[in-house]
Amino acid sequence: MFVFKAFKRKGHMKFHMYILMLFSLMLSPAVAFAEQVAAQGNSSVGWGYLAAAIAVGAAALGAGLAVAVVGSAAMGAMSEKPELAGRALIFIGLAEGIAIYGLIVAVMILGKL
Repeated sequence: MFVFKAFKRKGHMKFHMYILMLFSLMLSPAVAFAEQVAAQGNSSVGWGYLAAAIAVGAAALGAGLAVAVVGSAAMGAMSEKPELAGRALIFIGLAEGIAIYGLIVAVMILGKL
């Protein structure tokens, strides 16, 4: 929850609206494709496509927030101790792994269809 406390300051409501708008734009083609497949009579396949799209979108959003927090902390730590660069890259790589996990889950969902 510490990530969201930073966005409660004055003027950050626009940021939330942009994130919501971007997420809905990423999700709208998947919804349209799921509706098209569901209209053909197999609704479980349509829900599977929608679930895969949500898995990738949410994982990418979470990875973006994680990299933003970890990256800024890593840059602050490296400005004080330059020898921490290797450790900082490891933590940024772990944060980027969240998006890869979402992609793996989506491939697993699509493999079941």
